[in-house]
Amino acid sequence: MTITLNHLIIPAADRWAGARFLARLIGGEPVAAGPFAALRVNDDLTVDFADDQPLAAGHYAFLVDDARFDALLAVLAADPDLVHGSGPEHGWDRRTNTLGGGRGVYVRDPDGHAYEFFTAVP
Repeated sequence: MTITLNHLIIPAADRWAGARFLARLIGGEPVAAGPFAALRVNDDLTVDFADDQPLAAGHYAFLVDDARFDALLAVLAADPDLVHGSGPEHGWDRRTNTLGGGRGVYVRDPDGHAYEFFTAVP
């Protein structure tokens, strides 16, 4: 049997705010799933936000196609309050990187999570 990641649980101060933040970056609409605000990422994976757990910042990385990356860059360009940058070495410099020969960017959410998006595996 192939192993497929089915869901992640991300702690958030407010599960709906956390899910809407990620949805703004990648698309989709969060839905209620038991005690979670769940965002479907693809056919196999949902990201479930929980506000009943201790808050600890995490790092979550997504391989995306060029069209999705361009849409993400448009969201970032439209909102100067969205903290993002090219990577850990450069901080939140509002730039992208070229790791792995593609394009990449890190986005920090209000709970301190770092979402990484890239078009080629670094």
